[in-house]
Amino acid sequence: MAMGDKARNPPHWRPISRFPGNVDSPAPSAWVDVKVGACSRRGPSRAVNDDHYLVLRLGRHQETLLTSLPFDGVPSRFDEFAYGMVVADGMGQRAETASRLAITTLAHQMVHFGKWNLRVDEPVANDIIDRAHRFFKNIDAALLDAANGNPAGLQTTLTAVFSAGNDLVFAYVGDSSVFLFRDGTLMPLTRDLSVAYAPSPGPSGDVAAGAPDPTYVESETLGGTGLRRPRAGVERVGLLDGDLILLCTNGLTDVVGESRIAETLRLHSTPDDQCRALADLAAASGSRDDVTTVAAHYHIAADPGTDDAVHQP
Repeated sequence: MAMGDKARNPPHWRPISRFPGNVDSPAPSAWVDVKVGACSRRGPSRAVNDDHYLVLRLGRHQETLLTSLPFDGVPSRFDEFAYGMVVADGMGQRAETASRLAITTLAHQMVHFGKWNLRVDEPVANDIIDRAHRFFKNIDAALLDAANGNPAGLQTTLTAVFSAGNDLVFAYVGDSSVFLFRDGTLMPLTRDLSVAYAPSPGPSGDVAAGAPDPTYVESETLGGTGLRRPRAGVERVGLLDGDLILLCTNGLTDVVGESRIAETLRLHSTPDDQCRALADLAAASGSRDDVTTVAAHYHIAADPGTDDAVHQP
């Protein structure tokens, strides 16, 4: 799937003057062409696939409909886009419902409460980060409400990225991961936010008696039944031309190491092929879990004022 900025400044049109005074908004975002692929497969031990994913393109445009000016005096059409990618891995008795509800709630929040920030500077980035925290908090509340008192709750991981120009913000709860693949090197962006519980002594003072598994670690989820509510990890990174962003559920990362993921990304050129190859690798490595991968290739023009910045979707 190819998604990119359309010809926002056609080669025959150039601004004829600089703007006087202070400009009250960031400059237009970098010219970006994004190609995206995805693959989601049910694990061999699962009745249904409890993973879900979503890829979005958000945009704004200005289009000249009628004018008395010469054709090269104003832009005929100007487009800016941002991109969103989300993966969720449901858990428990209603796992598929939980992951589906989490993503649909996020998508509807973006429509109703999003600011469509397509040009990012420091204040805008801070607003995006604050909004991400708020959206994840609302998703957690929606899952709790939909559980309707069920002790098992509706639990899911949720990992989302938002990119505009060469800025990328990622937000996550749980062990679904985001990786940056740059110049042949794979770098994890998300961190393990699982909660480790220290064993407590039993009635006789025996530590083991108080904790069936002394090494017990509880994965962070949205919609969990505990009193402590999860807080999303939200961070920002800069993108470079040629970067690849990979989102995946732990059906891949539990059985395939980072070096083998990187090797697979090197061997396959298109995002669709990369995603399918990673799902194949997880199955060949013995994964019994559902596996979902989403990969995005970024081409970022260095100078929006050159003809190299003009792209077709």
